[in-house]
Parts: sequence; structure tokens; C-alpha cells
Amino acid sequence: MNIHELNTSILILLKKLRSTMTPSQIVILSFLTIILIGTVLLKLPFSQADSASSVSFLDCLFTATSAVCVTGLVTVTTATAWSVFGKIIILLLIQIGGLGLVAIITYLGIHLGKRITLKDRLTLQTAFNHTDFHGMVRMVIFVIRGTLICEGVGAFILFIGFYMEGNGVLTALFYGIFHSVSAFCNAGFDIIGEKSLIPYGLNVFICLPVMLLIIIGGIGFSVWADLIHNIKNHFSSYTKRRWKFTLHTKLVLITTSLLLLSGTIYFLAAEYNNPQLWENEGFGEKMFQALFQSVTLRTAGYATIDQAALSGTSKFISGLYMIIGGSPGGTAGGIKTVTLAVVICSVWSVIKGRYTIDVFHKNIPLQLLQKSLTIIIIMTALLGTGTAILTFTEYNNAYPHMTVDLFYEVASALGTVGLTTGITPFLSSHGKLLLLLCMFIGRIGPISILISLSKRGEKANNNIKYPKEDILIG
Repeated sequence: MNIHELNTSILILLKKLRSTMTPSQIVILSFLTIILIGTVLLKLPFSQADSASSVSFLDCLFTATSAVCVTGLVTVTTATAWSVFGKIIILLLIQIGGLGLVAIITYLGIHLGKRITLKDRLTLQTAFNHTDFHGMVRMVIFVIRGTLICEGVGAFILFIGFYMEGNGVLTALFYGIFHSVSAFCNAGFDIIGEKSLIPYGLNVFICLPVMLLIIIGGIGFSVWADLIHNIKNHFSSYTKRRWKFTLHTKLVLITTSLLLLSGTIYFLAAEYNNPQLWENEGFGEKMFQALFQSVTLRTAGYATIDQAALSGTSKFISGLYMIIGGSPGGTAGGIKTVTLAVVICSVWSVIKGRYTIDVFHKNIPLQLLQKSLTIIIIMTALLGTGTAILTFTEYNNAYPHMTVDLFYEVASALGTVGLTTGITPFLSSHGKLLLLLCMFIGRIGPISILISLSKRGEKANNNIKYPKEDILIG
């Protein structure tokens, strides 16, 4: 068999395999494939800064997983452990992980004239977490182009910021591109050093664009489309039309704003007199860094203050914010803002004595509440279980860790945030594998993984109705 026949056989095998897989399985397999490819590339000698002290396979796997799952947790310092080639590989892994391999391949296929099948559209629907597969091709084009524009503008502003800090032109340019992509994809990787953005914590030209990129990337692509559609309708006509945002957009914007505001107020108040956290900063400087802390907990992973210096209570609160995460259909991870909003709206409806969940003159279906509760319960169970397991794996660690630090670490991994109190490099091999698994689950989503493991074509029979019976609660 010659090479041409071998390639043909492989292509036929891949097509048969793809035809038997569900959209959820295809998405998960695409992430696993990129992680493995990234691991192999990072293990190459010229990917590492010092070939004499080679980075272990586990650390390469951990870094690749963290990059593809846009988390930002690292076991080796990105700035010093990898060569320029290795850093470019990490950058590509972040970009692919943020947008999704399926979306990128579809975008390239569109420009190459490839026909987008129904299976492709269903896979895109799963990748973007949409309720409808119609218009997915337009959505892919919109997302890719919008991403490149946002990252390009962000890279230019960050280039100016890093250049003003005394970096050379090429260094500032590379810093600008890398951190723009990393911030937009909510990855949290940096190539500055061991202290993340702490050396530039008060630089407005660096921190402000990073915060904006985090928020824009984390609110979700469908919110982009709705905002742009409303802006066009409002300003393009002679008679200004009223704003008509979807319920999803309203819940995202309101919940995100409340989380950002409450987080800023909390960290400013709780840590205002913390001598280990602040030096000689005034009120305005502390507020700016408290705002950044609140923003980065939306699954971004950058830090302008030392996370290890936070009080135990603030670490716990940070863990809760991290597990909530960003919004659906974007680059962020976590439980998601809308999931939390649906449950809160349901609680409010019960308090008001209503039997339906009505918000902004719209009704939220019961199925969405069931799915929201399922996600919250599973993620909470994973958070508690992961923390418990980590306490056992790190019990005899040479570097003792507090339980709240382990909780913080697991929340950061499940929420694909990437913030750390500094213990990640010192975890045992079992601890690293646990966080690796948490990052993957956090990026794909627990429900998507459970669906992919279920039998193909197996559906619940909703036609069967059982008699109702009251039970006592409360």
C-alpha cells in the first residue's frame, strides 16, 4: 500500500468514525486532539527555553490542557520555561481553545467552498451552546471576524502600554499580541514572569484594555450579535427605534454588572486595610485594583494583586465568584451567569407566590430551571469532591497547603479561571492530574460530557405521564 492509498484509507476511516459520533462527542474529541497535539509540540526540545532541563511530559500535558481549556493555571513559569516557538504554540492553543476547533475548521471550509452539512451545523450548535442550529454559518463568520478585530485593537493598545513601560518594540509587540489573545479568550496566560500583571497593576494602558477584552470575550457571542443589531436599528433609522434586547442579553448584562459591582465593593471593603496586599496606594488606586480583581474572576486569570495575600474569607469568596464564571456561548467557563440568574428568578417567583418564572414579561420554561439546577448541583459536587480529594493527595506534600488554598485551586480549574495562590507548581502528580481533569470538565461542561457518554439515540419518553403526589419539603 502506497502513501496515497494509506491517506485515502485514513480519510475514509475518519469519515465513518465521524458519522457515528454525536455532536457532543465530536466537540470533546476535537478538544482532546488539540490537547494531545499541543502536548507533543511542547515536549519538543526547541519548544523549551532550556533543553538541558527538559520540562516533564506531565507539565507539558498540564500546560497544553490549560491553554486549550483557556484556564491559565501553570506548573512551570510560561515566561522562562518556553522558547519563542513554545510561546507561539501556547498562543495558538489558546486561540483554538477559545474559539473551538470546530468553528475554525468550519470558517476555513466556508472560504474553501466546502458545503456545510446538517451534521456540521448541529456540531456548531453544540460548540456555541445555542438552542437553534439555524444561522450557525453566519454566526461562525461573525464570531471569527469579530474576534480578530477585538484582539487586533487590544493588541495595538497593549503594545503602546508595554512600550511605554520601557520594553523594546518587538518585545512590546509580542507582549501586546499574546496578552490580547489570552485576555479575550479568558485564558490568563502571561509571558511577563511569575507575578502575572502585578508589575503593571496601575498602568491604565495595560490593565484597562485587558479588563475590556475579558468582559467582551466573556459575555458571549450571541450577546454581541444582539447588541450590534440593536445599535444598528437604533441609529440607522430617522425615527430611532426602541431597544429590544432578548431576555438572554438582559440577563447576561444585568447579572454580569451586578457580579462586577458586588465583587469590586467586597474586595475594596474587605481588603482595604490589608498591609500584605497594598503598599502606599490611595483610595482610587485600591478601587482600580479591586475592580480588576472582580473582572478577572470572570474566568480570566490575570492578577494585579498577590492572591496569596488575600484573607481566608476573600479566597473563599473568590472561589465562589470563579465557579460562577462568565456567560454562555463565549470564551468563559464556570456555571455561567445566566444559569445563576434563572435560579435566582425562580426563587423570586416562589417568594412572590407565582407558579411560573416570569422575567421582563417573558416566561422561562421549567426545563431551563431543571438544567440550571443540574449544572449548579454537579459543579458544586465536583468542587467539593475535588477539594476533598486534593486534601488527601497533598496531605504528605513537602509544601503544606491550607484547605482554603486547595478550594481556591479547584474552583479556579473548574471555572477555567487560572488564578492561583502560588501552589500549583508544588502540587503532587496526582494533584496536577486532578486539576487537569477539572480544567477539561470546566471547559467542555459537565452536561455535555454526560450527554456524550450516553447511548446514541437514547431519549426520554415524555409521552408517559405519571400521577402526581405531594411530598413534604422545607
